[in-house]
Amino acid sequence: MSGNGAALEVVIMAAGKGTRMKSSLPKVLHRLAGRAMVRHVLDTVETLQPARVVVVTGHGAEAVEAHLGGHALAAAGRLQFARQMPQLGTGHAVQQAAPLLCDEGVVLILNGDVPLIEADTLVRLVQASAGERLVVLTVVLDDPSGYGRIVREGEAVQAIVEHKDASPEQRAIREINSGILAVPARHLKGWLARLRNDNAQQEYYLPDIVALAVADGVEVLGLATDDEVQVAGVNSPQQLAALERACQRRQAEALMAQGVRLADPARLDVRGRLQCGADVEIDVNCVFEGEVSLGEGVRIGANCVIAQARIAAGAVIHPFSHIDGEKLGVEVGEGALIGPFARLRPGARLGAEVHIGNFVEVKNATLAAGAKANHLAYLGDATVGERVNYGAGSITANYDGANKHRTVIEADVHVGSNCVLVAPVTLGAGGTIGGGSTITKDTPPGALSVSRARQLSIPNWQRPVKAGKA
Repeated sequence: MSGNGAALEVVIMAAGKGTRMKSSLPKVLHRLAGRAMVRHVLDTVETLQPARVVVVTGHGAEAVEAHLGGHALAAAGRLQFARQMPQLGTGHAVQQAAPLLCDEGVVLILNGDVPLIEADTLVRLVQASAGERLVVLTVVLDDPSGYGRIVREGEAVQAIVEHKDASPEQRAIREINSGILAVPARHLKGWLARLRNDNAQQEYYLPDIVALAVADGVEVLGLATDDEVQVAGVNSPQQLAALERACQRRQAEALMAQGVRLADPARLDVRGRLQCGADVEIDVNCVFEGEVSLGEGVRIGANCVIAQARIAAGAVIHPFSHIDGEKLGVEVGEGALIGPFARLRPGARLGAEVHIGNFVEVKNATLAAGAKANHLAYLGDATVGERVNYGAGSITANYDGANKHRTVIEADVHVGSNCVLVAPVTLGAGGTIGGGSTITKDTPPGALSVSRARQLSIPNWQRPVKAGKA
């Protein structure tokens, strides 16, 4: 898209080292709300349907390119990379991308460490440019120290002056350059070629194209936003943490606007996408990762961690439960009761009204409606029928040291406490497994199956005593 129907191309600058992060990880790969900062930017750009996106990499280029290589834009052939080696400023970064760009339409220039820019703001920039005007996104700050100042003559932007090169009068200006621009493609390459590095940093500054545009008679607009969070960049762990809190607060506000009841909006972390039905309640200190869906009336207790899961209407997740679906996902059926202190691992599929109690772990197992495992148990690689009651301390021994095997527990089976079910094994429908049994063979339907040593009592048994004591 672009304002005049011509193609939109995007350049994302992601070459910086981020020295103040004090990390071996490239700055743009540091995570905000569960995603790398540059991934936030690229995901937002994707909604604009650009013809091409060029990510300029430098420090840690291989890691950044590998991280983004699986993005949908790459799969569609619309994502390319340009290397900036060495890093000689923002103008120099865009110079590396220029050979990959067309000469018509709009080029949108973004920063990989400004992760919360919103699509609506970018659309406004592109439309204002229309392939004819240079448009700068600006913001007014109480403390503009360190930022390039917007120098205007009336409403028209005349130049952007970097803080280190600004006069005292210019440093008094509070309107600053966000670093986000929409540029007419037909002028961009010529302006980049004319950039000079005769400044305090001896770098090629991208904002210098503003003065070049003015000299060429191209209209320059300053499009202001009053939303500092959208244009906030990250250069230190402190700034990353502050932006994380701002991001989480926004997500909390959006959830509450949909009707979700949060016990404390300041104690919620959404590190992915959380979809909620009506009348969902979430207690404090809960973390949601990846894709999580909560059906109508779901209640999440305090201190739960939930990732890659679908939780159906009316289910209750009691406090301190850990649900992590990873690649296989987890499904919790309607009206199920989970926890407290339960663990659901990848491939857990729980039907309606299933009960998984405290210190019960379920992995790659299907439990049909009404099945219960209420205490201190393990169900791995299992198929559990309706209304099964699975006793405390019982486990499926699913691993023989080389391969995983499956346990089948048919409907209405009652498994006593402290049983070991050695897979592969099938427990017939309606059967009962006596407590303390080790089951290595299939059991018939309706039968009581017991496998344990005969009880022996020795009368007048004397317990050992320590030497020297009567």
